[in-house]
Amino acid sequence: MKTEEISFKAINVNPFLQGARSFIAMQEGGNGLSHTRFLQNTTIGIAPKATFARSKADLCESIFLEVTEGFLLYYGPVLLGEKLLRGIYSKNLSENLKNMVSKPATELLKTPSAANKRLLPVKAALALSFMAIPLGQFVTTFAKNLFTLKLFKQGNFDNIANLDKSKKIDEETNKRVEKSAYKNIKRAIAVYGACLAASALLLVKGKNSKLLQHLSELVLAPGTKLFKNGTKKAEFFNKYFSLDFKDNNGKLAHSIGQLMPCALIGGSGYLMAARDRGKQNFLETLSTVPLMALYLLFGNELLETGFKKLLLRNGKCKDLINDKLEVVSMENLEGFAKKLSGQKGVEFKQMYNKLLKQKIFISGVPLVLGIGVMGFFMAGMSRFFTKMRYNHAQKRRQEQKNTQVKTDFAFKALKKAKPFSNFAF
Repeated sequence: MKTEEISFKAINVNPFLQGARSFIAMQEGGNGLSHTRFLQNTTIGIAPKATFARSKADLCESIFLEVTEGFLLYYGPVLLGEKLLRGIYSKNLSENLKNMVSKPATELLKTPSAANKRLLPVKAALALSFMAIPLGQFVTTFAKNLFTLKLFKQGNFDNIANLDKSKKIDEETNKRVEKSAYKNIKRAIAVYGACLAASALLLVKGKNSKLLQHLSELVLAPGTKLFKNGTKKAEFFNKYFSLDFKDNNGKLAHSIGQLMPCALIGGSGYLMAARDRGKQNFLETLSTVPLMALYLLFGNELLETGFKKLLLRNGKCKDLINDKLEVVSMENLEGFAKKLSGQKGVEFKQMYNKLLKQKIFISGVPLVLGIGVMGFFMAGMSRFFTKMRYNHAQKRRQEQKNTQVKTDFAFKALKKAKPFSNFAF
């Protein structure tokens, strides 16, 4: 990274390119996943919701939820795993093994050794302790309900979303929302207590227990444990279902696999918290959360891959993208530009600026498209359909009411007329 910083100072570019260059370098760094996903989460979450905010309560709870959840989800794993728990959990390991705690379990399992018996339980204990993040995300959704309830005295989504213009405070709904929030927060704390207990068991008994060894492998490398190593199934499960931390030059960093429990547990929290506040909140959440989760897990990567294929098919940016769809990293861009400028007889600075613009284009377009489609489009459409569903429900309710009034009136009229009073049976 030092080489990268020196290069940035040596090559002067305009402020826009400089800012984009710094962002891509950060994105490609060890904690790039955290920075990039946090930017996507907050941008996709806050900006569109602020644009389409339906009330002050709607705006404030969106900001509270997105910022709190973003920091928890994308920076919490590193703070919890690397800064807080790594030293505590690995204190009984030798110095050599302490340095290997960050090495991915998939790499360790390629060469079975006695060291793995000590390392894997420690890594699995760290992985289970990570469950504080998805459970914290679960808690945040109910904390959001309490936040809106305490600040705006509103627990009914129809009022929060300005669907019901009466703005009446529904005390019964408020009490139900508050009671459910506290109950589910306590449940999450209890579940995390069980995770910590399992972590303690792994630390104490893991190195001498075959059962706990198997459990450690399943938690850290489910693909390797369940399928033949090297197969697509093994790679897929290791990538998306492993709770193991990513290795960032010897430090623990956020991994893609850690996003999966966040999507599942956090998503269930979204739906449960929405259900407490009414049918419209639940339906709106049900229509957006699964798509958002899928996009954050798979969508951006698929979008980037598709875009690079499109560029290659049209002969664009072919100097930076190879046949395997690999792109020259920002760290190596200066050296690559020097080599290419010599081969093509072009001034170095001119070649560097050309490649830098292409690099920004390759990385930026999928990000902007993702923000535009998953952010503004979904926020606008979800609010449109929520309003339409509410109006439709109100119309049906009114029609049923009118039908009931007509039926009651006809029944009363019939009863008053006594049409069969002159007939003898």
